[in-house]
Amino acid sequence: MEPSDSYKTIAKPSEETLLKEKSSKFFGYAFPIEKEEDITECLETLKHKHKTARHFCYAYQLGTETIRYRVNDDGEPSNSAGMPIYGQIQSFDITNVLVVVVRYFGGTKLGVGGLISAYKTSAKETLEASEIISKTIDVTFQITFDYKNMNRVMRVIKEKQLHILEQKMALNCTIFISVRKNIAEEVQSIFESIYKVSIQSIS
Repeated sequence: MEPSDSYKTIAKPSEETLLKEKSSKFFGYAFPIEKEEDITECLETLKHKHKTARHFCYAYQLGTETIRYRVNDDGEPSNSAGMPIYGQIQSFDITNVLVVVVRYFGGTKLGVGGLISAYKTSAKETLEASEIISKTIDVTFQITFDYKNMNRVMRVIKEKQLHILEQKMALNCTIFISVRKNIAEEVQSIFESIYKVSIQSIS
């Protein structure tokens, strides 16, 4: 079972998969995405690659604690393409992912049942061809302090193996750190206990 502060996604765009069904061809692709704008870019790339394809059906899921998803049948009968694709995203228990199945019509109608099966199988094979990884859900903190507290702050960062995102050194020091959600409260209270060190969550 995945820890509560981690989730599964794919490491990089998948290899192209191809499923043939009664002369129709189904090309499958999976992309890691961070925001909805990424989806348009991925679809435009595929439409440029497959200029004569009839259907670009897809499903995506975004988010870790609050989930957003969408399915698109792109001209296929209602719920015969997008939902079977999304079902595989759920089956693999992954998020921040877009799965697109590009169909070239081969002249023989598959019927709704045949389409559901083909889109489901194509999405399944595409995700099987993808590298699935675990990532942590992180909280970003801003820590502000004066120079004489630098060593104390850096010692906590080193001991807790915290990831520094950005440092700003001016009259005071400001460091942005990324912390795993399940130790975020503990880390925040450690910094709050250090005199003249302020910490605030910014995510």
